[in-house]
Amino acid sequence: MRSLLLAMSAAVVLSLGPSVASAQEPIRVGHLNSFNRFPAVSIPFRNGLNLAVDQFNAAGGVKGRKVEIISQDDGGTPADAVRAADELISRRKVDFLVGGFVSPVAFALTDYAKAHKILYVCGQAASDGITMAQGNRYTFRVRSDTYMVVKVLSQQAAKLGKKKWAIVAPNYEYGQAAAENFKTMMKELVHGFEVVAEQFPPLGKIDAGATIDAIQSANPEGIFNVLYGADLIKLVREGTPRGLFENRAVVSYETGLPEWLDIMKGDAPKGWVANGYPWYSIKDPAHEQFVKDYQAKYSDYPRHASIIGYVVGQMITQMLKTAPDTNTDTLIKTLAGLNFTTPIGKMTMRAEDHQATYGTYVGKLDVKDGRGVLVDWSFIDGADVMVPLSEVAKVRPKD
Repeated sequence: MRSLLLAMSAAVVLSLGPSVASAQEPIRVGHLNSFNRFPAVSIPFRNGLNLAVDQFNAAGGVKGRKVEIISQDDGGTPADAVRAADELISRRKVDFLVGGFVSPVAFALTDYAKAHKILYVCGQAASDGITMAQGNRYTFRVRSDTYMVVKVLSQQAAKLGKKKWAIVAPNYEYGQAAAENFKTMMKELVHGFEVVAEQFPPLGKIDAGATIDAIQSANPEGIFNVLYGADLIKLVREGTPRGLFENRAVVSYETGLPEWLDIMKGDAPKGWVANGYPWYSIKDPAHEQFVKDYQAKYSDYPRHASIIGYVVGQMITQMLKTAPDTNTDTLIKTLAGLNFTTPIGKMTMRAEDHQATYGTYVGKLDVKDGRGVLVDWSFIDGADVMVPLSEVAKVRPKD
């Protein structure tokens, strides 16, 4: 009798067909990030991503299926990232990939996605080439690229009335692209603009003394900085007592992010023009709810990487709700041109280059209660500062 009952149960399951059985399977998303090498940005990104997905699942998921995030360290190198992607696809059976902080890793994942015909959503890497010269139909990016952010910063720099500038940026594609964008845009905005010094220290290995000497000897009126992390901290802490920033305008890429201001604390440089993420003074109700939910889940305040991760989570869940299935081609067609709502405004994934209209907060740095903050800020919609489509057509490969 027991054998008969087992046989009957099996027959019932088979009669339901694969669609019912698969309906219980989660949609698996492979998340790659540099958790060990860059925990200050990768862990908050994961937190934001998981929060958005948890909320989506709590609301019922999509068509009876929930979303499962499977996170794996990408080692911070292209080779390690490719191995991790192979692991996620072959063994963990993920449906698509998200993540990537440093640009070399994102470029490797962009190529990997094209070769293996799998969707890749780049969350944090900002190099223009990810959606431009090396862009492909399988790769999409949420965060503003260097062109978008530098355009915002250049518009602010042009208001300062300085003509002679020094540039300091990390020596890889991201830093070089930001520097080139700044030079091109400032030449159009400021008559007589001139770069009198350029310094490109290797990422994480800055010789702060030599860099400061080179800039000071050129005697610029302004400094455009793209350094971040430990390199930024060294430049600030060694440059301040040596008078590097006295009587000079400084425009700085992403120095207003909590990730870096938290480390500098009271040493944060006052008066610098920078873009950042002033989570503590954004009064929009949707953003206030995000902060409340984030703090309730993690007992911590959000960093910029947190809101990026959350926006990525909202975008991919909106994609899954909209798409009729999870086939790669279907997801790509759904994501291209997708509109989605976030705590920092409505966004669109532009179909022509797969770049989202992610906006930028820009203001000035100050110190309050012993910590660096971004004040007198304004928000610039990403749609207003994107690479012109005519330029995209010249550079981006045809799919």
